[in-house]
Amino acid sequence: MANASATPKTPRRRRRVTFLARTCHRLLRLLATHRLRRGGHGLNSISAGDDSPPSGQPPRGRDAEEAEATQAAAAAQRRHEERHGDDDAAATEEAEAAVAGKYWAQRRSLFSLYDRGVRMDAEGWYSATPEPIAAAQAARAPPGSLVLDAFAGVGGNSIQFAARGCYVVAVEIDPRKVELAAHNARIYGVDDMIEFVVADFFHLAPSLKADLVFLSPPWGGPSYSQAQVYSLDMLKPRDGFTIFQAAQEISPNIIMFLPRNVDLSQVEQLSWLSSPPLDFVSEENYIEHRFKGITAYFGGLAQEVLKQG
Repeated sequence: MANASATPKTPRRRRRVTFLARTCHRLLRLLATHRLRRGGHGLNSISAGDDSPPSGQPPRGRDAEEAEATQAAAAAQRRHEERHGDDDAAATEEAEAAVAGKYWAQRRSLFSLYDRGVRMDAEGWYSATPEPIAAAQAARAPPGSLVLDAFAGVGGNSIQFAARGCYVVAVEIDPRKVELAAHNARIYGVDDMIEFVVADFFHLAPSLKADLVFLSPPWGGPSYSQAQVYSLDMLKPRDGFTIFQAAQEISPNIIMFLPRNVDLSQVEQLSWLSSPPLDFVSEENYIEHRFKGITAYFGGLAQEVLKQG
């Protein structure tokens, strides 16, 4: 389970938030120019009870062990390049297997229903929010909210928001990840609550409105764990201030999942980008007593966190 200990910050100013009507998801659907059709996609998966590691592909990063896994994947790629006779697909498969093997023991922490056929690429092994943390984050959202998951990846957070009773628009620029996320949502029985959109979040953001925006942008690979203090400038594909400003145009209610070594003073500065400033509170997230990350809540959600303790 994720033990989330809140670290309250003194709210700058309090503001009442009026949630938008659920009908605004129609606008999001119109903007989804590459809407994913639901159904089978023919991707390889591990059947229940199979203990052999699946294939996966490197990374946006979550754990301090990333560097070792990434080096293993890179070594596999180099071995392929030295054998000029094999095709690129073989190299990709070997690299993915090296990455997935490192994190195989954590599969049920990432997805409790993994053995029912959950699928991931290698980046998913690094970047998927552990399920207990994703569930704790989703529990902060009022049921029935319209949630925009801006960097959906293989769907872990979107699934938990949908399981909470929220309608989710999951935006992801990588079509393969969208296919995997849609498959995983079917495994959890919440695919009817999620609209998957293959798109660049920054292109869509100016025209979107939602009740809540969830941000778990790429942390920049293994380098994040090597920094004594993680700066928001290290986030990908753009710096944290730019990402937050784009989200703020969609909703004042924002959840942001960040590395455990993030500069919290910078995170609090994000709340000042609004006029009046947004309320802010952060909490530490643990899995089996291991510090995994920090979740920051902004707007009306910050007040809810303080109320819930």
